Amino acid sequence: MLTVHFSREDVLRTRMAPSADPLWELVLSLHLLQERGPDPLIGGWRRATAGRLRREPEGDPLRLLLTLIPPRGYFPDFLTPYQSVDGVEAGLDAIRSTSPALLRRDLTTLAGGRELPAPAAALARGEPAALSHLTESLQRYRTLALGPYWHRIQTAVEADRARRARAMLDGGAEGLLESLRPVMRWESGVLTIPGYPTSRELHLDGRGLLLVPSFFCARTPVALFDPTLPPVLVYPVDRLGALVPTTGRPPADGDRGAVAALLGRTRAAVLEASDDGLTTGEVARRLAISPAAVSQHTSVLRNAGLLVSHRDRNNVLHTLTPLGRAVLNG
Repeated sequence: MLTVHFSREDVLRTRMAPSADPLWELVLSLHLLQERGPDPLIGGWRRATAGRLRREPEGDPLRLLLTLIPPRGYFPDFLTPYQSVDGVEAGLDAIRSTSPALLRRDLTTLAGGRELPAPAAALARGEPAALSHLTESLQRYRTLALGPYWHRIQTAVEADRARRARAMLDGGAEGLLESLRPVMRWESGVLTIPGYPTSRELHLDGRGLLLVPSFFCARTPVALFDPTLPPVLVYPVDRLGALVPTTGRPPADGDRGAVAALLGRTRAAVLEASDDGLTTGEVARRLAISPAAVSQHTSVLRNAGLLVSHRDRNNVLHTLTPLGRAVLNG
């Protein structure tokens, strides 16, 4: 069992990741790729991804990654840096900048007294070429295993974020924490995760907690091994149906066909996404279009009185007006 202890300050500093974390999804997907149990929601993804990886040339990206990420148990903290909350490039840059001392510590823990294979041993020595090979492998695996499915992954994560946002609006930060049942229990300043593979106590000590909703977190929430790192807790979301490839275009919605005919398919999809109260970047990720295209469509919808936009520091949040909701539901 994992027990996370909050002070009043920690409760106030608890927050949600802004979107699906690309490196956490990558690492946790590798856990599931190596399992053989039946899972109808990801069985097709597992078969298709294994097939793509088998067609990779010698030196395929999977070889090193499987050394670092076993099917269960410990994997190095440096593979999921806090910076990946800002996107995959920020996360990969953080991995490239990992200190030799941290690499050596994490990989020694992974080895558990055994001798490391040569590529992992080169990483443990902090060799720049080994770090470059690692990040190239991560990027290649992400392209093959997650790229065709990223829209569905993001959609499931954003649906969970909307649910947590409503819980926080209704009950504040404690309402957010209480909404995490049944996988976690919140009571009297303590968040308890039953079924955690080891018995651990994590004291936040005023640092707060970053909650990361994850598509590939299959069963038990996951925390970083090192308690001195910024506290992160990754938890599973509802997967919203089977994981099948997407074309990168918003899926057709028969119930909203009239709206699409009136506004155009993409603009209608932007209007529908705004029903959840999303920022420009979140709409762009959900629909797999550019932020510039989202801004253009939201400008037209705003001028038509269908949505309103509010700037909050560096983000612009789009929400529907009553007229916009009437058009959407019409």
